Parts: sequence; structure tokens; C-alpha cells
Amino acid sequence: MALRTIITEGDPVLAKVCRPVEKFDDRLHILLDDMKETLADANGVGLAAPQIGILRRVAVVIDAEDNPIELVNPVIIHEEGEQTGLEGCLSVPGKYGVVTRPMKVTVRAQDRNGNTFEVSGEEITARCFCHELAHLDGHLFTELAQELYTPDELDAMEEANS
Repeated sequence: MALRTIITEGDPVLAKVCRPVEKFDDRLHILLDDMKETLADANGVGLAAPQIGILRRVAVVIDAEDNPIELVNPVIIHEEGEQTGLEGCLSVPGKYGVVTRPMKVTVRAQDRNGNTFEVSGEEITARCFCHELAHLDGHLFTELAQELYTPDELDAMEEANS
């Protein structure tokens, strides 16, 4: 396994649509392992392949029990409810925004061996599914946030409200 470099906002790769994975081989397994290691090193909750420069439909999401979920060729098949909350991104360091997402999401995907499965998540996991799958279509959370904040601005807002 190896740590990969996380690409940041402004790099054109983040605006591109990813291609489906067709080969479920050692290269895919290495990619998934590297993504999990990179995500853990960055203390994130989700990472999509384009964030490390790979234009394939692959993402890793950490669920509510702190377990990684590997998603290959994922598609959201069900959404319900609504939640509005603060969101950040490893590819947009130092910026946070308020984004509205579904409260519950079900994703159909393939695992590293090509087997199809479905997984559902609520709250932060649902938010993460939506956020990471948007990366696969070349979108960042900043497109949905009405305003972006720095950590200092968030701290100042928190102090003003307490």
C-alpha cells in the first residue's frame, strides 16, 4: 500500500467525469488499498478516485461504525428525507460550507471482485455517499454551498453563538 497525493481545487481532473471500472484485477485492489490508507492518513471520511488523479468510478466511505466501504461503479438508487449541515473536503482544504443533502441514501455498487451489493446510510454516511459520488461526476461540494467559511470564521461564529 502507498499514500497517494490528494489533488486540490483548481486541478482540472476534479471537474471531469470518471469512467466505469471494467477490470476487477490487482490494479483495482491496489487502488482501493491505497485509497483507504490515504484516507486514514488524511483523517477524512470519504475519498473518491479523482481526488488522487484516477478517473475511475471508485470511492471509499467510512461508515458510522468507522468501517471503510469500498464502492466501485456506485449509483444512488434511493434517497429520502433532508439534512442541512457543514461539509468540508480533502480536495478543498481550509474551506467549509453548509450543504443540504438527503437524510438517508441507498447505493448500489460493486465490490473489489465485481460482486454487486447495496448499502444504506443515514446522516453523515448518507452525506458522504452523496459527496463522494458527486466527485465521480466532476462536482465539488462548493457548487452546492451558499457560502464558504474558513476554520477561523467557523470558530468566530461558534463563539458568537455561545
